Amino acid sequence: MDNNEDWARKKESEKDERYSTQLGFINHLSRREKSGWKATQINFTTGVRGSLHTNQFLTRLETPEVKNKNTREIIRNRTVQKTLSMSDMILKFFFIALNSNTDWNLPSLPKEITNKSMEKYNQYLHTTGFPEK
Repeated sequence: MDNNEDWARKKESEKDERYSTQLGFINHLSRREKSGWKATQINFTTGVRGSLHTNQFLTRLETPEVKNKNTREIIRNRTVQKTLSMSDMILKFFFIALNSNTDWNLPSLPKEITNKSMEKYNQYLHTTGFPEK
């Protein structure tokens, strides 16, 4: 959990290790094809409780050319808000799982989930042409 002082450092190491093979492969292909590209990894670690190391987060946003300080601050704030929102949603699912019949249906889920799910489903139907009319 992110109440441990070392949580961010440990997560950074896990991410570096997890994606090192992919990063190496991308750079290998780039060298082989003589593309001139070099891939690097920039980790943005946010804790499950919405915490993050502010200075580290804002500094890393400079790497992909987010130079405006206000823009970086907006990105940081939205990242924390979205993380907390997702944590809230997970807790709602957990509550439903503990307190309801295992035969879930859409009406038992939080509205923000069902609305987004139906929106994506309808978008899928629209783009794929299913069901046939």
